Amino acid sequence: MRVLVVEDVTEMAALIRKGLEEHSFAVDVAADGEQALYQAYVHDYDIVILDVMLPKKDGFQVCRELRQQDFRTPILMLTARDAATDTVEGLNSGADDYLTKPFNFNVLLARIRALLRRASQVRPDIIRVGDLTLNTIDHTASRGSCQIRLTAKEYAMLELFMLHPGELLGRAQIAEHVWDENFDPLSNIIDVYVKRIRKKIDQGFERPLLHTRRGEGYVLTAEPPDAGS
Repeated sequence: MRVLVVEDVTEMAALIRKGLEEHSFAVDVAADGEQALYQAYVHDYDIVILDVMLPKKDGFQVCRELRQQDFRTPILMLTARDAATDTVEGLNSGADDYLTKPFNFNVLLARIRALLRRASQVRPDIIRVGDLTLNTIDHTASRGSCQIRLTAKEYAMLELFMLHPGELLGRAQIAEHVWDENFDPLSNIIDVYVKRIRKKIDQGFERPLLHTRRGEGYVLTAEPPDAGS
């Protein structure tokens, strides 16, 4: 999952980013309203965390402009204000939820997960592909009776594959959802992580689940691969 955090206070942005990355999110940060609009238009985000008090354009204006452009990604607004009128304005501008500072990070995380579940009914608590199971709540995985330990980035990539079983996922699509804007397209890091995941979910099992389609990308499927794999 990829998140845009729009926050002009450097320390707050860093804390939110660190916490989300520890829970397998890829995080980009924008420090003002104009930068937020630009990044939201050029990248594919799963959710936007938008502070209200921003330079250049405030969060209300950013939210309204995004919704006017048919931007349907969930938006969670953050603010130090607690007046009811501010909450109403935030929701009327198109925000999906509203959280007042200071907040507990676990509450923020729960709000994010609730918005993601609401936005996409294909992200259940438990995902299964063949005998491979992924728990999207506690980020655990198992195949058959074997428990699988995953790093945050391994989990993010495996979740993407399991949400799209049988679909060919190219490197650009994987990078867009699993890495942030600092991803180097010339890097072989995707291949490295695919190798790690394949070792964890396929090694020791009769039928492999993760397949490489040369020159195109990767497919996670419980069905036998086609001749092009």
